Amino acid sequence: MKLLTPDLYVESVFHLNLNQLKQRNIKGLIIDIDNTLVAWDKKFASEETKQWLLKLEKEGFKVCLVSNNTEDRVVKFNEELKLQAIHRAVKPRLGAFKRAMSMMNTSVNNTAIIGDQLFTDVLGGNRMGIYTVLVIPIVSKEFWWTEFVRKIEKHILKMVVPQRKGD
Repeated sequence: MKLLTPDLYVESVFHLNLNQLKQRNIKGLIIDIDNTLVAWDKKFASEETKQWLLKLEKEGFKVCLVSNNTEDRVVKFNEELKLQAIHRAVKPRLGAFKRAMSMMNTSVNNTAIIGDQLFTDVLGGNRMGIYTVLVIPIVSKEFWWTEFVRKIEKHILKMVVPQRKGD
């Protein structure tokens, strides 16, 4: 269960305390796209998301988008942002995490991953030894396979993440 336990669990990327990441000496952020930054069926980032990503760079963080989705999807999403990006990452395998850290010139000691899935983002990040941040998925309507996996994740989350009052 330790491999499926995120270091931090927040409602969305907008609720992430950047100073808290700085205090942990985090310099590089590997960020998932689908259901982390935008709904999986949206082609482009909202203005709010663009501003948040720009803020990361102003705050001194290096950013690399890492997605299991296709090259076409990632390139289209990143067209305006022009961030470093990796498509067909095959998370939770470690290759894309290593590649992202190489691209950002960071290490396991100063890199975090932000994503919405336990079995890809959190598992991969924990296997790599980097700081893991889990966010609540933006939308609940997803591909049939992801919906199936989400049901399993829901049960695991109850075991690994302390519940807040009112949940």
